[in-house]
Amino acid sequence: MSMVDYIYGIHPVREGLRGQRQPLELFVDEKGAGQRIDELLVIARERGVPVRQRKRQDLDRLAGQPHHQGVVLSMEPFPYTEFEDLLASWQNSGETGFFVLLDGITDPHNLGAILRNADAAGCQGVILPKDRSCGVTNVVDRASAGAVEHLAVCQVTNLARTLQQLQKAGFWVYGLAAGEGAKPLFASDLSGNLALVVGSEGEGLRHRTRELCDGLLEIPMIGEVASLNAASASAVALFEVVRQRLAVSEA
Repeated sequence: MSMVDYIYGIHPVREGLRGQRQPLELFVDEKGAGQRIDELLVIARERGVPVRQRKRQDLDRLAGQPHHQGVVLSMEPFPYTEFEDLLASWQNSGETGFFVLLDGITDPHNLGAILRNADAAGCQGVILPKDRSCGVTNVVDRASAGAVEHLAVCQVTNLARTLQQLQKAGFWVYGLAAGEGAKPLFASDLSGNLALVVGSEGEGLRHRTRELCDGLLEIPMIGEVASLNAASASAVALFEVVRQRLAVSEA
């Protein structure tokens, strides 16, 4: 396992410089200039992060590909949150709980997009299984536009056991699914402590996961397409939760 992570791109690097883990060094293209990179240099100086100029091909090597916009940031490895700490943080907050669990998301771009959605919707954490799932990588970081730097992400060995622990802690666990037994998303009460489970692109939720959910939620599809991809479906469901909670708080 690498002792250093490299993230790249203007937005991910900006969030990395402002996020929860320690940035180590900022590398910029020796020929690069412009307002957006200048803004990153200011933030780096404020945080005491060393800045190094590098040739373009050196940045390509650090990022693992050429689409880095002339900036690469070395970071401490991503700090996964322990499940017990995630629960304790929620309990101490006094807020209504809101977690997302992912059942078999293996594509880093989908994972990054879901993490971005989760952060935007105010989730207190995202829970991933250690097996059959993508972890947080620099591709995920970039796909999340750096949102993962502000989000608690937890890896668990047994997703089924985690669902049961959340239920014991007072959460309603709902799975996003279509078909038999699923209720319309927009007709469901999502205002309490909620754990939303999103399945993989091809297979959806595993059978055991479906069995353990308190209910299944279906997004109504009006057109010819039968379903949305996992990232899009998560956005629709997450912001229905936000809509309902705002309506309750404003009532």
